[in-house]
Amino acid sequence: MIQLQVEVPIACFRQSWAREFAETYPVPPPATVYGMLLSLLGEWDRHRYCGSQLAIALLSQPQLSTVIRTLRRFKTKDIQHPNNARPDYQQLLTDVQIAVLVNGSLAHDLERAFENPELIDRSGGLSLGESRDLVNSVRPIQKVPSGGRWLIQDEDGILTLPYWVDHVGSRDTRWRRYSLRTLEGDNVPELAWTEICPN
Repeated sequence: MIQLQVEVPIACFRQSWAREFAETYPVPPPATVYGMLLSLLGEWDRHRYCGSQLAIALLSQPQLSTVIRTLRRFKTKDIQHPNNARPDYQQLLTDVQIAVLVNGSLAHDLERAFENPELIDRSGGLSLGESRDLVNSVRPIQKVPSGGRWLIQDEDGILTLPYWVDHVGSRDTRWRRYSLRTLEGDNVPELAWTEICPN
C-alpha cells in the first residue's frame, strides 16, 4: 500500500448531470483520482490497473465559489464558430487537499515512480478534475493526518460518484453511493476502499 497527499489550489469536479450550471462534487470521485494517478505514471491504458483499490480522505475544507466562464459545446463542426461557445456559471473549489491510499499493482508502480522518477515517461501538466486544474503537489506520506473526512461507501449516502467512467458514452459508467465521515483512529475503514473496475 502507498499513501499520498495531493494538493490542488483550484478545482472543479463537475457533476455528471450538470448542464448549464456546472456544479461540482465536494470531493473528487474515485474515477477522477484514478485518472490522475494514471497520468502521474504516464499510463494511457486505464484497464491496466483494474482491481486496484483506492481510499480517499478529504483533508481540507475547500471554499466554494461560483464564476462565469465561457464553456464550449460543439453545435457545429467548425470549432471556432460562435455558436459553440457561450457563457455559463461554474462552481469552483479552492484549497483541495486529499489523502489517497492505494492498494494493488497500481500502488507498486507508484512506489517505484517516487523512488525512480527518471523512469516515468509522461507529458503535460498533472491535473485533478479539468485539465486546467493543475495539481500543486503529490507526495508520499507515512500517516494520514487526523481530522480528515473519509469517502465511505454508503447505500443511504447523499453522494453518488463514478468509480469507472465510460468516455465514449455513459452506458458503462459505474456508480456508487458515498458519505463523507470523520472517523477516529488510524485504521482505514473497510468501506472506504473502492475497487477500480469496469464491472
